[in-house]
Amino acid sequence: MPDPIAYYRSQLDARAAIPDHPYIFTRWVRSSEQVRRGHAALLDLAYGDADGERLDFFPARQAGAPLLVFIHGGWWRSLDKSDFSFIVPAWLEAGFSVALTNYTLAPAAPIEDMVTQQQRALAWLYRRADQYDFDAGRISVAGHSAGAHLAAMMLATDWRALDPELPPDLLKAGVLLSGLYDLQPVLQAPFVNDDLRLTPARATALSPALLPAPSAPFVSAVGGLESDEFRRQTALLAERWQACHRADLPLPAANHLTICDAFAAPGETLHDASVDFLRKAAH
Repeated sequence: MPDPIAYYRSQLDARAAIPDHPYIFTRWVRSSEQVRRGHAALLDLAYGDADGERLDFFPARQAGAPLLVFIHGGWWRSLDKSDFSFIVPAWLEAGFSVALTNYTLAPAAPIEDMVTQQQRALAWLYRRADQYDFDAGRISVAGHSAGAHLAAMMLATDWRALDPELPPDLLKAGVLLSGLYDLQPVLQAPFVNDDLRLTPARATALSPALLPAPSAPFVSAVGGLESDEFRRQTALLAERWQACHRADLPLPAANHLTICDAFAAPGETLHDASVDFLRKAAH
């Protein structure tokens, strides 16, 4: 590889590869605003003391529904849970309650803190299942891009080590979209690592693909229009966690952003297959 910095920038700078990404983000924001205006929701619930430790909760129509927790991406340094409210209606229609989580963004926080915050959010939700009327025994996690990395770290969490009162199977399943599971290449991408400040040792410790496979099953997806590196990342996790990997869902026409649209659209393979998988896994 003649110039690893140039290579990994071209492979990992997903926005630069999507000329209409400003339009997509604007569309998401507008759709999400409409969702928050038109649906019952508890917004900006504090699951911790930091400003970033907030989540939005959208209750299902029926009591005791399963809960889907969605973690947004943005290279651990941008975007917000409120940008992704647009995913909610399809999942409410499928019978799920939905929680969208935030975390403190880089460079204000290292990725280790973000992992801890997401663990805190999930434990907070588990303990309040009765209060918010969802089934504590049917919690699943999904994430996109950097959020898929955090979701994978949640699947790999030893919940009993964090708190003996938490169940070891707090999470029943996961859906991982266009994630980063081996953080070593990020060391060669100063356009993002200048904010993340990862070192080789920390990148290794924070790479889900280098951690033991969890017990909870998961499915993965990556867009057919994404870079070789994003496709490699998904294939690597499927190989390393093959004992709990159930499927890689094909999305030949999706890019790094429109995969989120497919996750939120009934009739799309990604959405329908994810709903079916989570219903069965969290039964």
